[in-house]
Amino acid sequence: MWRAVIHCVPGGGDCHRGIRVRAWGAGKTSQKLEVDLLSITGPSRWEACATDDSYPTAVDVRAVISYALENGWQPERRGGTFVLSEREHGARFSLPGFLLADPVRTAESADPTAQVTRAYEAQQRG
Repeated sequence: MWRAVIHCVPGGGDCHRGIRVRAWGAGKTSQKLEVDLLSITGPSRWEACATDDSYPTAVDVRAVISYALENGWQPERRGGTFVLSEREHGARFSLPGFLLADPVRTAESADPTAQVTRAYEAQQRG
């Protein structure tokens, strides 16, 4: 079972669409998988939060779950949360149209606007 919730992530130059994905392998009492995705959208005249319509598909969620299973998520375990964070998994995990984001933005976190801009420009080049 999985669920995805849209939220806005403020950045230095814009607001960006974030999607928190949660999955359970053995019901709500099992170890939860949690990942925050940041949409890679191109420039817009309005805030990206207002115009971005990105949302992970079932194929995207399957890719997240497969990666998590290969990297330590134990869905049969009771309780707890397995988090796919940018800090630990961002360099190894990729999902077309999205970046991994850390769940809680702190002063040390990278600016989401800079991250999205770099990823969008790389996507356009490649």
